Amino acid sequence: MDIFDDPVPTRAKRIVLVAGEASGDLLGAGLIEQLRQRWPAAEIVGIGGEAMREAGMETWHDASELAVMGLAEVLRHLPRLLKLRRELRQRVLDWQPDVFIGIDAPDFNLGVEKWLKQRGIRTVHYVSPSVWAWREKRAEKIGLSADRVLCLFPMEPEIYARHGVDARFVGHPLADEMPLQPDRGNARAALGIDPLPPLLALLPGSRVGEIERLGADFLAAAARVLAEQPDLRIVVPMANPQAHEAFKRVLAAHPDRDALAPALREISGQARTLMIASDVILLASGTATLEAMLAKRPMVVGYKVAPLTYRMVKGLGMLKVDHYALPNVLAGECVVPELMQHDCTPDNLAREILRWLRDPAAVAALQPRFLALHRQLRCDASTQAADAVVDLVVEPMVEPVPEPVASNDAGR
Repeated sequence: MDIFDDPVPTRAKRIVLVAGEASGDLLGAGLIEQLRQRWPAAEIVGIGGEAMREAGMETWHDASELAVMGLAEVLRHLPRLLKLRRELRQRVLDWQPDVFIGIDAPDFNLGVEKWLKQRGIRTVHYVSPSVWAWREKRAEKIGLSADRVLCLFPMEPEIYARHGVDARFVGHPLADEMPLQPDRGNARAALGIDPLPPLLALLPGSRVGEIERLGADFLAAAARVLAEQPDLRIVVPMANPQAHEAFKRVLAAHPDRDALAPALREISGQARTLMIASDVILLASGTATLEAMLAKRPMVVGYKVAPLTYRMVKGLGMLKVDHYALPNVLAGECVVPELMQHDCTPDNLAREILRWLRDPAAVAALQPRFLALHRQLRCDASTQAADAVVDLVVEPMVEPVPEPVASNDAGR
């Protein structure tokens, strides 16, 4: 035997991942593929969807079991979710993995991570909650759950550093997926849209509540733009059947529905292709604004929350940003118009849409800004994330500071 041979065989690395929705499933699949390149014999288990299974993960539960949205639905499923979390964390602890990786789903994952970290399991949280936008002090609490946080945006690690939390910027997978120079001609051809007429993409959100709050104002704004631009085409992508039903209800009750009818078209999915094909995008604030930026298209961002929620957030000073739309947050200045709450009116929205349609020079000036931001986010996120996980696993283990361990499930 060679003197450098290790006489004690090393067991294969054990990794647990938990993702609770489609976006997390895709993130997890990319991460698994990269971890396999580093540890081909690794045992990878957890909660995920079809993409993570295809990447080689053994699923203890399907991601759909965590995909619960809305207060009423959460309350209805709470006993089941608490039981699932309790059983999962004990099963993970018994299995003694090298690392537990919670992918997004903070309401579920952070509690599991904290419980495991207290018991000596290394933990990673992949996708930071929006600590840059509101309640920055959450970063400190997240640090009690995760040994390392993997961030999609470059401004996030600095916030965690202020609270003594190890966070790494890994880039955004959307920036890796989308081309630096999208082909608008091919996008229009794919959707069967003529190349000449101006095209307005209308995206009032993927959730029923968003569509109910924004749909009527977005349609009224589109009607005002159509009155000024009679050759305008308006296309609305439907994220899912529930969103489609909600939009149909809003449209059926809308006073401009007859005026809009000749120009309006609804399609199933294909939001990204539509964004690339469009001349202007009117959309709800959220991740879709990042996708619109990566599509290099001018946009108008609108959003409304429930009035009581808005008063509470503003009154308690919980909101910490000057900008809401991700392109503006990333740029550090207002590069696209964002109209929130009381400013989100049909007249204001229509005015900003028309400004883009009438000012080709402004649209042209937007392109290099968006391209620079795209390059900043394009870091091969899955590779960077895998490197950050491997670095954590091979670091010497630091004994955790003992914390009181509650015996019940409350607050977990």
